[in-house]
Amino acid sequence: MKAFFTILFFCFAATVFGQTDTIQPAYKRFPTLPTLQLLLGDSTTKYTKDNVPKKKAVLLMLFSPDCEHCQHEAEQLVLNKEAFKDIHIILSTTLPIYKMQAFADKYGLTGMKNVVVAKDPYYLLPSFYQIRNLPFMALYNKKGALIRTFEGSVGLDKILQAFEEGR
Repeated sequence: MKAFFTILFFCFAATVFGQTDTIQPAYKRFPTLPTLQLLLGDSTTKYTKDNVPKKKAVLLMLFSPDCEHCQHEAEQLVLNKEAFKDIHIILSTTLPIYKMQAFADKYGLTGMKNVVVAKDPYYLLPSFYQIRNLPFMALYNKKGALIRTFEGSVGLDKILQAFEEGR
């Protein structure tokens, strides 16, 4: 009888613990630019998907102003702004607006015409992309289709190459 319960236990354990998660993250199931409900630095102006320029590639970067990797990526974006002039860049954070604005001012992002820095007050984007590391970048082509995502620090040359390949 003891052997029967042992075998039964192992069969049950194998079926319970042997299952894999087959549900893909939302961004893989819906590979287009998600619905945006962001707040700009004045804390009243909303930035939505309708505000995103049509027929222009988009780099959506989720960041934290306190993250050193995010700070480095912002520095590199500003230093290489000429290479990104044809790409609309949206930087989104869930942290308070005053931190977001200080980050944008410190790195000179507010002076770039193709860059929008905004707060995600409803925490929609982190769950949509199932983020584990920052910065998180989602690249979309001119048609609005997802090209590729990056988590963590990545060289700007890889980002530009992904945009080139995803035309």
